[in-house]
Amino acid sequence: MKMGYSLAAVIGAFVLTVLGMPPFIKYLRRHDEGQQIREEGPKWHAKKSGTPTMGGLIFLIAILVMVLIVSLVSHQLTTDVWLFVLVLALYGAIGFADDSVKLAMKRNLGLTARQKSLAQVVTAIVFLVIYFHDQMPTALPFPVIGQLDSPVFFAVFVVFWLVGFSNAVNLTDGLDGLVGGLGIISYGAYAIIALREHQAVVAMICLAVVGALVAFLFFNHLPAKIFMGDTGSLALGGGLAVISIILGRPWSLLLIGLVYVIETASVILQVFSYRTFHKRIFKMSPIHHHFEIIWGKGSEKKVVFTFWAAGLVSATIYLLLFL
Repeated sequence: MKMGYSLAAVIGAFVLTVLGMPPFIKYLRRHDEGQQIREEGPKWHAKKSGTPTMGGLIFLIAILVMVLIVSLVSHQLTTDVWLFVLVLALYGAIGFADDSVKLAMKRNLGLTARQKSLAQVVTAIVFLVIYFHDQMPTALPFPVIGQLDSPVFFAVFVVFWLVGFSNAVNLTDGLDGLVGGLGIISYGAYAIIALREHQAVVAMICLAVVGALVAFLFFNHLPAKIFMGDTGSLALGGGLAVISIILGRPWSLLLIGLVYVIETASVILQVFSYRTFHKRIFKMSPIHHHFEIIWGKGSEKKVVFTFWAAGLVSATIYLLLFL
């Protein structure tokens, strides 16, 4: 695949997002479809209540349209493309259902944890069925333990990876522009890896995501005109897991996506500490809210830039050490 196709994917996803977002925001405002803010969150977040959400729907459509069009035109509609499209679309649909329940019920909670987890696991299993049908993995990204066959380990690992990082990015999406910027960094890093490994199709996919997220940040930076919602964050997380697996570098996501890992760990530690010792480790979890509370009102932009910097540094370290 020529670089011109990747350039078309970037520009196309960017333009479609820029053109689609304003009328979508107007539609949501006209129908009073706004995000309900967590009551236990920082008090100054109350002003965000009513901000349109589900912005992820527009940039996901832009990504999917450009990835499919470019793949068709370049005659590169491979299994890797279909795997990414499948996960992005289905995880986006799960998030859309979750956001829809929140909006319909005028509350911050959407689908139950069991409903969401079940849908995420089923999607991961569908991914595995297609992946195994196309290519039986001959080696795992970790050593086989005991007498269990490697495909079993691989299957368990993939389900854990897709569900885990889908939720990790979702947990990180709590401040204006935070996940949008981190997504640009993460997918940008994988685009570089794919280009270095001559996997032009994967690079094109990653660059299409980058183009759409750059456009989305125009509307999502502080103060946000629209949130991406679970529609966008669940899909972006699942997509990152898929890309890391397709490239044969799943462990890379622990460093390239270090901020997502830390955000998730902060929630797990907070819950464990409170349930076990009735004490909180952080002022509030995920950890971006902890720093926001410590640094005080008006620190949201500072927290976002700090986390972007952390994401950029960790991704750069991976590229310098392992590429």
